Amino acid sequence: MTQSMSSRGGSGRGYGIHHNHYSALCCLSAAPPLPGDATPTLPLAPDPAVAAAAASGAAVAVEGVLHKWTNYGRGWRERWFSLRDGVLSYSKIRADAGAGAAEGDGEVRLIGSRIGGARRTEKPAGVVSLKVSAFRESKSDDRRFYIFSPTKTLHLKTDSKDDRVAWIEALILARSVYSLGSLSGRVTFVQCDVSISTARLRDRMHQEDLNENLIQECEQIVLSEFSSYRKQLKRRYEDYLSLFGSCRHHFEEGKDGSIAQEALTRNDFSSSRHGNFSEYSTTESDEFEKNDGGELICEEESTFFDSVDYFIESGNRSSTMLSDQEVVDTQTQDSSDRLPQIRRRTRLPEPTEKEKGISLWSIIKDSVGKDLTRVCLPVYFNEPLSSLQKCFEDLEYSYLLDQAYQYGKMGNSLMRILKVAAFAVSGYASSVARPCKPFNPLLGETYEADYPDRGVRFFAEKVSHHPMLIACHCEGKGWKFWGDSNLKSKFWGQSIQVEPVGILTVEFDDGEIFQWNKVTTTIHNLILGKLYCSHHGTMHIKGNRQYSCKLKFKEPSLLDRNPHLVQGFVEDNGGNRASYLIGKWDESMYYSNSDTFKVRSADQLKGASLLWEKNKPAPNPTRYNLSSFAITLNELTPGLQEKLPPTDSRLRPDQRHLENGEYEKANAEKLRLERRQRMSTKLQDNGWKPQWFEQDNEDGTYRYKGGYWETREKGRWDGCPDIFGEFTET
Repeated sequence: MTQSMSSRGGSGRGYGIHHNHYSALCCLSAAPPLPGDATPTLPLAPDPAVAAAAASGAAVAVEGVLHKWTNYGRGWRERWFSLRDGVLSYSKIRADAGAGAAEGDGEVRLIGSRIGGARRTEKPAGVVSLKVSAFRESKSDDRRFYIFSPTKTLHLKTDSKDDRVAWIEALILARSVYSLGSLSGRVTFVQCDVSISTARLRDRMHQEDLNENLIQECEQIVLSEFSSYRKQLKRRYEDYLSLFGSCRHHFEEGKDGSIAQEALTRNDFSSSRHGNFSEYSTTESDEFEKNDGGELICEEESTFFDSVDYFIESGNRSSTMLSDQEVVDTQTQDSSDRLPQIRRRTRLPEPTEKEKGISLWSIIKDSVGKDLTRVCLPVYFNEPLSSLQKCFEDLEYSYLLDQAYQYGKMGNSLMRILKVAAFAVSGYASSVARPCKPFNPLLGETYEADYPDRGVRFFAEKVSHHPMLIACHCEGKGWKFWGDSNLKSKFWGQSIQVEPVGILTVEFDDGEIFQWNKVTTTIHNLILGKLYCSHHGTMHIKGNRQYSCKLKFKEPSLLDRNPHLVQGFVEDNGGNRASYLIGKWDESMYYSNSDTFKVRSADQLKGASLLWEKNKPAPNPTRYNLSSFAITLNELTPGLQEKLPPTDSRLRPDQRHLENGEYEKANAEKLRLERRQRMSTKLQDNGWKPQWFEQDNEDGTYRYKGGYWETREKGRWDGCPDIFGEFTET
């Protein structure tokens, strides 16, 4: 580019460079130092014209006055916007006779005609990184455009159509020049740039009159060692390069790239032309345009208010914490990439019958005068999962334990317990808007889940009928998880309160153990109103080493505007609080060094970092509102049925018929199995014992005694009864 952008006023349309040429123009000094002086050659040969354009464009800042929507009461407000180094900041405006441009190095290009006398305040009111943001024009107003980031949406308006064109082009150029997304694709490790000669070694060995065969053998040893070192060097360099590319997740309020990607994808703002992050589009979805004005009025989030927007610099956290997080995320991702990828279903089968409408009140009315112990609820109140499968659903976010294991290996015990705490909370995320109950398993019923794509192998068995006990055991990458659970319920007329009894345990391969209890669950509106559940109480996570954690699940109230809140803290053995947690059990969890009990959400905390976020909802949840993970739990993948024991939940006929939408058959089978279930107490009294778990004599808990997977490998299920088959009552 031969013309400086600062010399162009108004809309300045002359610098609309295609924005897929600049990704390799970032400083190469960010590449890590390598062992010794052996630095691989980085062959970067961008187009000279592109390099010149970027060299001039990168040094130019763009500033001007834009109208920003604040809220319904205050409407549009003028703000001073500044675009520098791929970061867009905005400030309130104060009247001043001075120039409108901010002081700083390099050229400044001003957009707009109303900049005389306008001057920004010293402190920015908000900051948005374009590296993890998208922007679009409005179709209904040729002066308006929007900027979408993972944490906020800016509704902006210019004074003229030309000014909007100028701002959009400036955003495109800045977004392209400072993008790190494709750096790793442009930097390569040259494998033929270094050679080694053994001539001097050969001459010296000839002087010693050594045998030629010995000399050749020594040469081969030297060349082999050099080749091995070179491969290690290449692998280490690629690891550093991958780590460098992952740094984009520290740009916007401490959120990682995956969160930015999910946020943009969730709002349909991503573009297939530019990977995971949308850069610019002139068209909008019909849904967004339809809600264009409504959003401005109805939203109550901080997006449309002039509250302080925090931009977290890397200095706000310890460098050790950031480095550990980068390494753990990279190692976890690399480990997942090496696992076998298995294609699983994304939706349930289409129902073969039309479902009948039914209400609980009609069931109660029809049950008047009957023996309530023999009243069987219709299958319509069930979802096509058993309680055994629901236990495995709690491990949907097992990657949190993988990350906890990696943190512990690095000596970061604090991050380990924070990840364990996030995992303990994440198990409740799938309970939102689940109106149906799971099937009560039969005595001796089992469920296995072998998910090599997740690196976990899970097994559960119903070990007791009265009291009803389910025991489970799971093995992951560097950890084991086990526990048994019993439920105590209280009926309060319009609601039922369920108190879990039992301890859940995670043990890592290095010997560190964490144990915790589940909190109380209340199911509301059993008779009238919309059915929903809440979780409340205190969860204690006890460790056998340095840290323990206490989490408080807030009990809901009628006037509560912040439901599902979870707050807590981590303390060491001396009672000193090392970190705080805050979030919602159905959304996400964050940690911070600040006291989270003084705020109501993570948005009000400066420096809060994400620990866990709920996955996106399934595209086909059906009336059961199952998550994408839950939809796979009852699937019979090809070749699986022949390997399963006759006690596995996937083979339960009433549950299978319900999944297929065969409601009449499901009801008939459920009635038949309910009669068999009533025989369980007699079996248990006659000395029945679980096959795969045994009770600990000290604490009374059930522990997996082994042998299931070995028996499965042999395909011998001679000792497993056909609990779902026909039977005769005696």
